[in-house]
Amino acid sequence: MTATLSDTSAAEDALEATPCPMPQIAQLIGGKWKLIVLQILIFQGTHRFNELRRRVGDITQTMLTSQLRALEADGLVTRTVYAEVPPRVEYCATETARGLIPMFKAMHAWWRSVDSKT
Repeated sequence: MTATLSDTSAAEDALEATPCPMPQIAQLIGGKWKLIVLQILIFQGTHRFNELRRRVGDITQTMLTSQLRALEADGLVTRTVYAEVPPRVEYCATETARGLIPMFKAMHAWWRSVDSKT
């Protein structure tokens, strides 16, 4: 089935009539660190805290803890604590977070097109 011009206009009108979710999206994944943390956990898998801190780069322990807690509270990261001595804690992207894969790939493609023009 092929979309007609009137179908496209109706879809655009419906989209414009609904409130834009961008403020909520920015709240969930916005800021300097959340996208970096999510990208690592989504594409490189489960990490322990210090492994994640090394991969993220120039982030303080306090800031990483804060960002991980926020991502966990929003259902984008799971935190698993193992009853060992010393305790082992691992962080993993949830299925909801993995839903961001197409967005990450689109941003990557966009960046490549922008970067090639400079």
